[in-house]
Amino acid sequence: MRERLKKKEIVLAPGVYDALTALLAERAGFEALYLSGASISYTRLGRPDIGLASVSEVADTLANICARVSVPVIVDADTGYGNALNVVRTVKTFERAGAAAIQLEDQSLPKRCGHLDGKSLVSTSEMTGKIKAALDARDQALIIARTDAIAVEGYNAAMERAEKYLEAGADVLFLEALRSVDDMKAAAKRFSGRAPLLANMVEGGKTPVLSAAELESIGFRIAIFPGATARRVAHAVQELFQILKLEGNTSRIRDKMFDFNGLNEVIGTPEMLALGKKYDK
Repeated sequence: MRERLKKKEIVLAPGVYDALTALLAERAGFEALYLSGASISYTRLGRPDIGLASVSEVADTLANICARVSVPVIVDADTGYGNALNVVRTVKTFERAGAAAIQLEDQSLPKRCGHLDGKSLVSTSEMTGKIKAALDARDQALIIARTDAIAVEGYNAAMERAEKYLEAGADVLFLEALRSVDDMKAAAKRFSGRAPLLANMVEGGKTPVLSAAELESIGFRIAIFPGATARRVAHAVQELFQILKLEGNTSRIRDKMFDFNGLNEVIGTPEMLALGKKYDK
């Protein structure tokens, strides 16, 4: 991930939430993936992104993904699941599971999705302590520092927090929920050349959703679409269930799904069976 960020082109990372979505993203040609904590809550718990997913649940999901794909995975570590000592444990755990980059935010508990209202923050000093703890704990993973201060303290305060996080040693800055293209341009102008900036594209969220090319032209170095996969899957599955309940079969949407053999090809069933034969007596 560190080497990829040296290239001019923006890193476009789709949101994934399990090994299958990660595999499909890798097959589509993406160079990096974003393991979304929100999407783990949506799909594993059927609940909103309000800090319910645990460190072990995220680590387990991350390990399964990294065992199946070879591209770098950025993982959402929320607040680090506690204080600076918890951050140390989280970073070590996520690196062992295969994380290429680990994102930490400055919300206080209970945290919530960055595009929901009602957020609260820890102090700047507490967050800088967490960043330093993460840097001490990491082996090679990039540390992404996210501030949610725009919604709580305003744009200028968020920029000052970002400055402090950069001084603390953060590798990447993530300014959550920028409200306009002008704010996005101003933030990129301020930090361009000093640290890579990550843009969070949430369909229906508080930040204008731009293309990767547009974000690159502004000055962002990473673009994530963290919840798009879960939202699209939920919409498609809802349609499937409605049709199946109404018509009693799936004939009308058969061309919109993998058949038995098609999915087996995607997940590598023939290769696994062939490997098994190698060990047959």
